[in-house]
Amino acid sequence: MGVKHGRDYGEILAELTEAVGRISDSYVFFEMEAEEWNNLGEAEKTEVHEALAEDLFYALGTEPVISVGSGVVMHDQTNHRIHILIGEEELAFVALV
Repeated sequence: MGVKHGRDYGEILAELTEAVGRISDSYVFFEMEAEEWNNLGEAEKTEVHEALAEDLFYALGTEPVISVGSGVVMHDQTNHRIHILIGEEELAFVALV
């Protein structure tokens, strides 16, 4: 189902893709090893991050907090945002409306 949103899905996906790319070990979400990740080209890494962003967008509709490597992705229903954090530090957020 995904999270409720009022913005264009393509824009949200692009921003979320960029945001999850800030999590240095985001590849762990797909059970990849660092060596596998490092062997990918930039275009392939972008494809993995886009697939991750799509998965997160839909999963956050039922699970409001999802671990991604050393980071956490949270759906803030009150403020209509998706927050990307490492520890207490917010790396980015994506507005849904």
